[in-house]
Amino acid sequence: MGHTDLQGFSYAQKEVARVPRKPRRGCAYPGCPMYAEEGSSYCLEHKKEMDKNYETYSRDPSVRRKYGRAWKRIRDSYVKTHPFCEQCYANGILVPVDEVHHKVQIAKGGTHDRSNLMSLCRSCHNKIHAELGDRNVRE
Repeated sequence: MGHTDLQGFSYAQKEVARVPRKPRRGCAYPGCPMYAEEGSSYCLEHKKEMDKNYETYSRDPSVRRKYGRAWKRIRDSYVKTHPFCEQCYANGILVPVDEVHHKVQIAKGGTHDRSNLMSLCRSCHNKIHAELGDRNVRE
């Protein structure tokens, strides 16, 4: 603990550790005794394995054709010019962008054109997809 002298008084500065918002859960991988990382169901070791599994077996292969390196460059460029969630910004709230959303989905004939994109926070992105009912959304 450090001490600070202020006009003859000595104040002890208390070091405060960051308190987690909710308790960590166990890793969802069968038989793993480790704790899951914050915001994930798996520990670091099994998260990598499950992500690889998802990409290989669960994710639609056509997605890779739609979202490749070109999309990453377009997305990064769009985020540089639109760094805040556009819906929150319209309400006077500055929230950093988490997702770049296609107004007209690629699967429904949309393009990566800037006029078809909007930057959103995760909350607004989940609300849009929940209203559309086109996929399961996670908090």
